[in-house]
Amino acid sequence: MIQQQRLDTIQSNLETVYGTEKGQRILASMKEIFERYQLKQQTKDWVDEKDVMLITYGDSIRSQENNPLVTLSQFLKEHVGDTINSVHILPFYPFTSDDGFSVQDYMKVNPELGDWEDVHTLSENYDLMFDAVINHISSKSDWFLKYLEGDPAYQNYFVEADPTLDYSSIVRPRALPLLTKVEHAEGTKYVWTTFSDDQIDLNYESEELLLEVLEILAQYVQHGARYLRLDAIGFLWKRLNTTSIHLDETHRIVQVMRDALEIISPGTIIITETNVPHKDNISYFGNGHNEAHMVYQFPLPPLTLHSFLSGNAKYLSEWAHALEPTSEHTSFFNFLASHDGVGVRPVEGILSTEEVEGMAERVKENGGYVSYKDNGDGTKSPYELNINYWSALEKEGEETSLQVNRFLAAQTILLSVKGVPGIYIHSLLGSVNDQKGVEATGRYRSINREKLDLTELESELQTTGSVREQVFNALLNRIEKRKQQQAFHPNAEQEVLFVDERVFAIKRVNKETGEPLTVLVNVSDEEVNVESDNISTNGQKFYDVLSESAVNDVVLKPYQAMWLKEV
Repeated sequence: MIQQQRLDTIQSNLETVYGTEKGQRILASMKEIFERYQLKQQTKDWVDEKDVMLITYGDSIRSQENNPLVTLSQFLKEHVGDTINSVHILPFYPFTSDDGFSVQDYMKVNPELGDWEDVHTLSENYDLMFDAVINHISSKSDWFLKYLEGDPAYQNYFVEADPTLDYSSIVRPRALPLLTKVEHAEGTKYVWTTFSDDQIDLNYESEELLLEVLEILAQYVQHGARYLRLDAIGFLWKRLNTTSIHLDETHRIVQVMRDALEIISPGTIIITETNVPHKDNISYFGNGHNEAHMVYQFPLPPLTLHSFLSGNAKYLSEWAHALEPTSEHTSFFNFLASHDGVGVRPVEGILSTEEVEGMAERVKENGGYVSYKDNGDGTKSPYELNINYWSALEKEGEETSLQVNRFLAAQTILLSVKGVPGIYIHSLLGSVNDQKGVEATGRYRSINREKLDLTELESELQTTGSVREQVFNALLNRIEKRKQQQAFHPNAEQEVLFVDERVFAIKRVNKETGEPLTVLVNVSDEEVNVESDNISTNGQKFYDVLSESAVNDVVLKPYQAMWLKEV
């Protein structure tokens, strides 16, 4: 009965997007895919407080002895164990640019990283997230090369465009041309390229293309993916004289993907990646049951950064207070750092233009860069701050111990707020700006994509007192403690406590067990006294899970964090 309901919903969405005849034809072909790929239930049907994800490139850690995927598996086994249970391996397919996000072949593992067997080995010990980079494909892919050759099978896989028409309404994520001139077997043509001339947008008006993508997603699940990250999904459907972002057709196709995966492998989790203002971002939850299971919490990185740079958590607290409730099977995917920079579009309407510019200037002072977007009126504005998160928080001339505490305080906010935390590998390892990487590639984003030598890394982790050793061990310790607190379930209630603008304070309560926990994080370099009456109705004494000690008077040292339980 449930499966038939899903099929009916798929048919309704397909017919709305493609019309009755074409929609029914697509559904008939989808049923054949379901028969070929129907798999068993995923290990868990949802997430809980024990789900913590590491975000990493397949070759973020390298060794001379093994290929990168084997090296990653070895490092995790020996140094991380089961403290972290999930791993997002950033695009590990053959590619031609953008550090993996210009995919040449969706169904191959980049031989420089390893092979499918290596991916399967990782999936035996960790829940894996694969990237579905399905808005665009490499200009050197077989699909596009066959299109250029005039192969009839691929002529409708891409969006051809007329350069004489007006494209000014189209939202542009980067200050680059929207259309790219190519030489086709029939002569010169122009194709739609949202991100770069090496990333050719796919045409979802083509039923053949849609079916091919659905089959790719099914194969990803077959290869061990529990999570599928839909990269840049907001740009999926193109239509002239619109913004061509977040269109109804895009939402309906994501809904089709969700229902298809629920049939193929129930428990598979779809995460949409849409680096846009909050209202647009959460629209991918659909009605809370029919679209993405999780959305990236994009305002969190810039708001957390602003809090520590200003010593004031006012904006972060007000934003968290205004968050809408999620359904029992939707939640946020939280992060501070990633392979990309810190996007600032998500804080439009929260931080002023002057405050964003102030953060941008601070990032430049700390050795970082600023990427700009084209506003469509001849002006540009900051789109992304390109910097390592540790380096973004640095203050010149400050003691290392204080910098470590500030960085850990920021990560503690990540571990505490509602949702599933994703920790970037360079945050887990206490890395800093990689200026050599920027010089080598000429790309700002390389500043946070350093490739580490396993032997050197292990040596630094074994050096007592090194930044890497302090950050790595402290973060693993906090993750272990987090996993023991049911109040950190991704769907546990969250109440913001406005106790002091220098303190980010929330109360988490597990709805099933009633277990409460109060989070306090001092974002300033000042000592802060917090009145017990402001965080407890009973004025009770507390036990701090982080310091493993009783707390009578709540006094937060500079950048100190507490997880308080009433005793």
